[in-house]
Amino acid sequence: MEYSILTKTGDREINEDSVGAVVTEQGFCCLVADGLGGHDRGEVASALVKKTGIELFETMGREDTLSLKDFLDRCFTEGQSCLLEKQKSADSEMKTTLVVLAGVKGSLQWGHIGDSRLYYFKNGRMMLHTLDHSVPQMLVRTGEIKEKDIRGHEDRNRLLRVMGNVWQLQKYELAEPIREEEGQAFLLCSDGFWELIEEKQMVHFLNQAESPKHWLELMEEAILKNGQGKNMDNYSAAAVFFGKAGKRKKFFGIF
Repeated sequence: MEYSILTKTGDREINEDSVGAVVTEQGFCCLVADGLGGHDRGEVASALVKKTGIELFETMGREDTLSLKDFLDRCFTEGQSCLLEKQKSADSEMKTTLVVLAGVKGSLQWGHIGDSRLYYFKNGRMMLHTLDHSVPQMLVRTGEIKEKDIRGHEDRNRLLRVMGNVWQLQKYELAEPIREEEGQAFLLCSDGFWELIEEKQMVHFLNQAESPKHWLELMEEAILKNGQGKNMDNYSAAAVFFGKAGKRKKFFGIF
């Protein structure tokens, strides 16, 4: 497994995104959190939730019985508890999104809340991405708009689920676990990243990339070009390769 992380301020004064990764003897974990810009101290919220998740994996990662589902459940619930306590002490309504990918003993699983996304690629092709907890995504589900219309939608920043709101029921989503395999690649990113690069470009650059770092560099170049004059938001990402996930164009004929 090889990974790389990226987080940039864009055209904003403060970077409210937080990205983290940790590798232990038992496995690995990557997280991306995006503090809500319309609320006070978004950067504090995202940093706190990231820190909670990383420290939790480091602690649980010392246990031979580490369960992916247990970790992910605790990552979201304990991060939420810490954030609600911080809101009280700071007298702030700080909120954040969160997307997490973790791997243990050949199994992979992820979870998310808000509109920070995970993209899953295999052998140079996109398999899926998480669905946003947002108004535009809801409109896609009801057939009122198409998936491609989410980017640039007037209500794109209206989120229906985030960390920092009181939950009566579980608000985060967990995917079913999958097996780790050669040729897999994952991209975790904030909306400031994915809104300025389409999925076909992600695939195109993946099949040119020699490493996760190279993949992020290629995508960042496109993001900066596409974001010129648009008051770019913070943009952040974590890229993960298993085996030779990039440089597959000549084998799969992808263009």
